[in-house]
Amino acid sequence: MHVTHLSLADFRSYARIEVPLGPGVGVFVGANGQGKTNLVEAVGYLATLGSHRVSSDAPLVRAGAERAVIRASVTQGERSQLVEIELNPGRANRARINRSSQVRPRDVLGIVRTVLFAPEDLALVKGDPGERRRFLDELVTARSPRMAGVRSDYDRVLKQRNTLLKSAAMARRHGGRGMDLSTLDVWDQHLARVGAEVLAQRADLVAVLGPLADKAYGDVAPGGGPVSLEYRSSAAHEAGAGPAGAAGGEPSGGGTPVREELYEQLLAALASVRRQEVERGVTLVGPHRDDLVLKLGELPAKGYASHGESWSFALALRLASYELLRAEGNEPVLVLDDVFAELDVRRRERLAELVAHGEQVLVTAAVDDDVPGVLSGTRFSVADGTVERL
Repeated sequence: MHVTHLSLADFRSYARIEVPLGPGVGVFVGANGQGKTNLVEAVGYLATLGSHRVSSDAPLVRAGAERAVIRASVTQGERSQLVEIELNPGRANRARINRSSQVRPRDVLGIVRTVLFAPEDLALVKGDPGERRRFLDELVTARSPRMAGVRSDYDRVLKQRNTLLKSAAMARRHGGRGMDLSTLDVWDQHLARVGAEVLAQRADLVAVLGPLADKAYGDVAPGGGPVSLEYRSSAAHEAGAGPAGAAGGEPSGGGTPVREELYEQLLAALASVRRQEVERGVTLVGPHRDDLVLKLGELPAKGYASHGESWSFALALRLASYELLRAEGNEPVLVLDDVFAELDVRRRERLAELVAHGEQVLVTAAVDDDVPGVLSGTRFSVADGTVERL
């Protein structure tokens, strides 16, 4: 799969830009602040419905404009599609596929797939659990686009359950009569049912991704490792289960936990912490409280890995993601956003060798010399809101 044309209107620094692309390597070179990353950020948005740089859509719309449009022509095998997202901060975004407006934004997921390497990736190792949960969920959705709807359902149920808990907590603090919490049982069931689906998908992903990450780490940093991935489930912890199994507990039949087991586990965990939840006014267990522990040898990488080891681990996670998606039949676009300037020469060359033969590789760099020679291909100059092929 590759993008053959990218069109932007009022996106970031671009009032309007048309960029012809194709398979192979494309390198965008320009000084910092000229808009290189904006181009690959737009491609990534089509793949994930989010930016790797900011958490909301508002900064993506050019100053003074009401909306932004990202449009791309995408080719997979013999099939070509035109996909478009209109960003409307404060209102619902709109989507089109082959110029049909009868689609939801999440219906475009799966048309464009990307694996993006960026300086922000260091947060996968050193950052908060939310960074790692986002990594898992974006990859889960790339494998199974329908999971975007499941995640949306989970967020909706969680929000409504938290609203009920917050009201109960406020009533208690102000000395009022206790609220009727009988409806909380219903919300528990909803949260456990949808949460079990999220956990099952994460469990399957971690099980297959772990060995690929270990191999990729060895490729990026020969002689280093081994590395492993361990999913820490808040529900399993409350249920007294150990960390064995991708979702934090060993199922009765071995392997990764099945949905019904996870559903029962979540229900039991919610029941065990209900008193604390009512006191604090927030849901304390569920996929939104979990973490992916990255281990270098026997120790967690966070807090123990050196800067170079942390970078290697982050790169290994992205390379493993790429290999997984490619093995499942839809090779993603590889995006390397200003990564080479962050790496030492050895890691720079190793990474370039590993990705050079991807169907489409998009690279951004402030200095052309930072890009290893093995990544030869089409060069673009980015300056003053223009993109010119060299």
